[in-house]
Amino acid sequence: MGPVLTTPDTTAELDFEAHRRALIGYCYRMLGSGSEAEDAVQETMVRAWRSADRLQDRAALKAWLYRIASNVCFDILQSAQRRAQPMDMGPSSAADAALGDMLGEHAWVQPIADARVLPAESDPAAVADARESLRLAFVAALQHLPPKQRAVLILREVLRWQASEVAELLDTSVASVNSALQRARATLEALDLDAGSSTGDAAAIDAQERELLGRYVDAFERYDITELVSLLREDATFSMPPFPLWLSGRDQVGPFMLGTGAKCEGSRLLVAQANGGPAVAIYNRTETPGVYAPWALVVVETSGGQITGLHHFIFPELFAAFGLPARLEEPVDAAGAVQA
Repeated sequence: MGPVLTTPDTTAELDFEAHRRALIGYCYRMLGSGSEAEDAVQETMVRAWRSADRLQDRAALKAWLYRIASNVCFDILQSAQRRAQPMDMGPSSAADAALGDMLGEHAWVQPIADARVLPAESDPAAVADARESLRLAFVAALQHLPPKQRAVLILREVLRWQASEVAELLDTSVASVNSALQRARATLEALDLDAGSSTGDAAAIDAQERELLGRYVDAFERYDITELVSLLREDATFSMPPFPLWLSGRDQVGPFMLGTGAKCEGSRLLVAQANGGPAVAIYNRTETPGVYAPWALVVVETSGGQITGLHHFIFPELFAAFGLPARLEEPVDAAGAVQA
């Protein structure tokens, strides 16, 4: 929802709303949290509306909104800790290791629904680029950059702004923008990001991902761990914020799923889209027969027809943001058994 207008100038509201989805994508990459990005864009819209009379040139609206959004993000980042993934916090663990103490939501890079940030209709190549820049590993890497370097890199390399446009937005020089971009690139290169995603024909990749995801959902709901593990690449990673534990290699995933993770046997899954790729929502059984409650949103990373990452976000509050139901129900018989 946009800000409530108190004057009859609805044209401005429509102009503002046309940029909301792109602004959420920008703020998400800046902040690493879907909920914070939504809040930041809402604050941007409120500030923009309050000072709309200062904007003389409608053609400058986009740059003006991004200037406000950048300042909102800078304000948030002044006191925020760096969000990360479990893989950033320490070495991998064995399947039988303790989960560790839960860390607060603000410790983690959070997922975001594709529908909130990807353009509804756009050039396929542009959509592919947008998806790549939403990958969890890339968003987590951005959090290593100082806020202004982060903004420069996103504006220049993700949104394809000219250096002169970025300089004007950030009230700095083109030379400073180019220097910040060079330093940001060097930092990301030092982090040695894995490509981690498929390249090639987008339609073929999407079909391959759908088929792979279908096999994963089927194996999980049957709790056929042998089949599930066969879908993983040998070096696949497995994480589950808010716990810091993470696993490296499919040989660790099977024992974990049959040990600590065995509580998920009998769960039901729904397919979703997150961070430019496939995702699933896991609903665990409750004490009420046939009723399943939200448990985790899983970002599924794939490459070359295999699953390369399973990142479980055990934050049931995410389900509403993804438009997922608050619970699942299946019919039960008179004895309380779930009907097939």
